[in-house]
Amino acid sequence: MHSRRCWQRDVVTAMVVSRVIHADSKLATARGLRQETSISTLGEVLGLGVVDEDKLYEAMDWLVRRQGWIEEKLAGRHLEEGSLVLYDVTSSYYTGRRCPLAKHGHNRDKKKGFPQIVFGLICNKAGCPVSVEVFGGDVADPKTLSNQIEKVRGRFGLRRVIMVGDRGLITEARIREEMSGVEGLDWITALRSADIAALAEEGAIQLSLFDETGLMEVSSSRYPGERLIACRNPLLAEERRRKREELLRATEKELDKIVAATQRGKRGLKGKDKIGLRVGKVINRFKMAKHFKIEIDEKGFRYERDGEKIAREGRLDGIYVIRTSVSEEKLSAQETVGAYKSLAVVEQAFRSLKMIDLKVRPIRHWQERRVRGHVFLCMLAYHVEWHMRAALRPLLFDDEDAEAREGQRQSVVSPSKPSPKARRKAERKRSDDGYPVHSFQTLLKDLATITKNQIRPRRVDSGTCADDSCFDILTTPTPLQHRALELLGVALKA
Repeated sequence: MHSRRCWQRDVVTAMVVSRVIHADSKLATARGLRQETSISTLGEVLGLGVVDEDKLYEAMDWLVRRQGWIEEKLAGRHLEEGSLVLYDVTSSYYTGRRCPLAKHGHNRDKKKGFPQIVFGLICNKAGCPVSVEVFGGDVADPKTLSNQIEKVRGRFGLRRVIMVGDRGLITEARIREEMSGVEGLDWITALRSADIAALAEEGAIQLSLFDETGLMEVSSSRYPGERLIACRNPLLAEERRRKREELLRATEKELDKIVAATQRGKRGLKGKDKIGLRVGKVINRFKMAKHFKIEIDEKGFRYERDGEKIAREGRLDGIYVIRTSVSEEKLSAQETVGAYKSLAVVEQAFRSLKMIDLKVRPIRHWQERRVRGHVFLCMLAYHVEWHMRAALRPLLFDDEDAEAREGQRQSVVSPSKPSPKARRKAERKRSDDGYPVHSFQTLLKDLATITKNQIRPRRVDSGTCADDSCFDILTTPTPLQHRALELLGVALKA
């Protein structure tokens, strides 16, 4: 049975704002609000008075009814005609039984046996969140795309947009059935590994040219009217080789155990079906079946690496291909690759929502509208956090000099390196103007030490306190706190 205090998880998303000024350092914690808003600074500043869970439920319901209107206002502020629209999907597992949205599906959280909800997030190119939508846990990622296209072009009123999504979202089927030929709708995605291998086999990708450049435009009759931009990242290639070798060795270690089991004199593993079942579990776990030659009979089992297939796959290590309908007049090859790589900012949003700051889980609601409201509220909290991070960047380890950072790169394919300003901050642990540098989380903890104390003087004659003589005193902010509040545009008032 779900607790009536499930509102605590939703209110804690206001933590990003409320922790700036505290009446008590225990006002906001990782598990929710521990004190009533009627005796906290947050409740006082917002003029909430006494708030119980029923009023908070009413507020959530009010919010979710206005989600469309709020998102339209955010889109009007952060999206424009012809802009990039970044879209990605994630999921969160669900521990209850009564939510109609909680279904079994593609599990990203590695929590086997649990149902989940799926939600998709729309951001602008800079990663500012604009809209979120919750789907049933059994909805495949590509099936969520049509709703977002309709939302952007219909509700948001943008007739010319460039949708950016990964290869698992903007698939061949979605391009063919929903995006191809739609006036004003362009897209950027990437090819799957099998499609890249097919291009290499037909000679569309000349691997030898990557010795001279990390990026080249190619063409193929399989993708008429589209641009294909092949890229090779040497560091990604090295990481792929390392990971493959680790998986091969891990697979061999487990396969050797099966070989030993078939050779035992007493109660040895026998039978083609039994041996095959054990082998299948191993190669499916590591997904290395294609790299081994396997022979199984009634009495034994033998295996060896398929060197030819491993070498063939290795030649494509570090290579990815961007696929787009955007013309070169609108975006150059470098800009197109950069647009696709900007999906990393959506992944950053998911990390904040699911793991670092806001923690969308646990979802203690079971009514569909409340689950939607919960996720929407978390998105709004991240929207606030995004703007706070942008304002506080001079005091954070975040790289604030994007122009200098990008200017150091020889190509959009090459790894990004911190700007000189960011390196100085990392080495000295201080900003150029002398302030201590923080992470976003530790800076908020520092700001949380600002306290408002209520002073109640005692009468000399009676020793009692007079309510009309009470007054508030704020602790004096440190220079760092003063600078942070200045960057946020916050003025402290007792």
